[in-house]
Amino acid sequence: MSSIDPIPDTRRQRRILTVLVVSAVLIWIDSTVLGIALERLADPVDGLGATPGQLQWAIGIYSLLFATALFLAGALGDRYGHRTVLMLGLLIFGIASAWAAWATGPTALILARATMGLGGALIMPPSMAIIGWTFPPQRRAAAIAVWGSSAGVGVAVGPVLGGLLIDHFWWGSVFTINLPIVAFGLIGAALVLPNPRSPERRRLDPIGLSLSTLGLLGVSYGLIEGGHQGGWDRWQVWASIVAGVVLLAGFIVSEWREERPSFDPRLFRDRRFAAGNFTLSVVFLTLTGQSFYLAFYYQGARGMSALSAGLMSLPAAIGVIIGSQLGARLAARFGVAKVSGTAVLVLAACFGLNLLYDVNTSLVWLGLVGGIVGLSIGMTTAPTTAAIMATLPLDRMGAGSAVNNALRQVGSVLGVAVLGTVVSSTYQDRIAPSLAGLPPAAGTSAETTRHAAIALGRPDLIQHANDAFIHAMHVAAAVAGAIVLTGAIVLILAFRTPKPPHSPDPTNPHPLNARVAP
Repeated sequence: MSSIDPIPDTRRQRRILTVLVVSAVLIWIDSTVLGIALERLADPVDGLGATPGQLQWAIGIYSLLFATALFLAGALGDRYGHRTVLMLGLLIFGIASAWAAWATGPTALILARATMGLGGALIMPPSMAIIGWTFPPQRRAAAIAVWGSSAGVGVAVGPVLGGLLIDHFWWGSVFTINLPIVAFGLIGAALVLPNPRSPERRRLDPIGLSLSTLGLLGVSYGLIEGGHQGGWDRWQVWASIVAGVVLLAGFIVSEWREERPSFDPRLFRDRRFAAGNFTLSVVFLTLTGQSFYLAFYYQGARGMSALSAGLMSLPAAIGVIIGSQLGARLAARFGVAKVSGTAVLVLAACFGLNLLYDVNTSLVWLGLVGGIVGLSIGMTTAPTTAAIMATLPLDRMGAGSAVNNALRQVGSVLGVAVLGTVVSSTYQDRIAPSLAGLPPAAGTSAETTRHAAIALGRPDLIQHANDAFIHAMHVAAAVAGAIVLTGAIVLILAFRTPKPPHSPDPTNPHPLNARVAP
């Protein structure tokens, strides 16, 4: 399919969108289901005995490979066809899911999760590109909103099914959820999806892929290991962070010099493109970090079952689904600044409410706050993504989607690295006075402290562990709230005034006819 004319058959459009939504649900399920398994994975008896650092890597490595391989996915889709790349991603994702389910140790799980991130990266940009090639401009924003609502479905299905499986089977069963979805996606893609490709093929950019991957690895390693392996005073920690930043700077310079880069930094000359992507990145940064500490809050500090903890994600999932649809409609009428900007401000306020959580906080209240968080996410993500994609010419949809999604995943990587490290380091400092006479390893995490308390018959130590963890969670929530507030201010300032409908865009000489209201 070499023509850029949209498919006129609305029934076929719906079938195509259904397959793409199911494929996206797969990604969202996997991004949430591991959180339900974290407490079990940390268990030295029933799990893998994974340390907090290893658990952060298990989450972060998925987002890291997802972020960096997105650039490759966009170029492959333009060259070989977006359906072909999407099906390859589904196949890799399925194989890696089986590997993760039967992993024999933390290292094997981390490697399997990295491979799943690669598979997920090959699914996302082709999906957005196929939407762009399938739907006419006047229906494209609505299609993106429906596709974006898959996040809510995945957030709802993943934790609940994962909790049900963990309560009745082994921890690896949470990854078997992916297998039937992969099968459906492969069959649906083969039968329904078109295989559009760009008339102009871009090179695969192995240098950019290497620089971005190694750079993010360096920064993540320094942040995670600094909080878990002897503190921040070791030269290896800071050398890793500095080297990562240098490599990422080299990546930006390398891409800037390319005529057709996979990650085009020139797009950020448009303040709205830059602000929208920045805000989405910080939103995903804080939400990923929050999901990390809430997993231990529900199952560790509060002692809830995996299924009960999974059910606590339902209000947020429902909020995302409603917010995606509502936000797209309201933004078309009132603008991104008023709708999404307000939603991000509300999200920052919700992080402030996290400071009131303790081990006895009402579950009804927690669910209400979670629902507001989900509504804010939906009302931010769908309109802002549509506004960002509207700045791109049709033949750059694949590459543009890669940039947008890559920055979200970079936010997720940093969210686990930054907020997870804040929780761990704060906990270790807080619990230290209560561990006199105990091995230092007993204070590595709240889980190890509780196991030590049970073995020694010291219920008072369990209370100290819970108190220290709640304090650490409050500190992380305060940091997250400040970061989200910054994102809200940036978004509102960038979109606060209308943009002339026919003003030239230096990054987009051939803009699409339809744009989301500013």
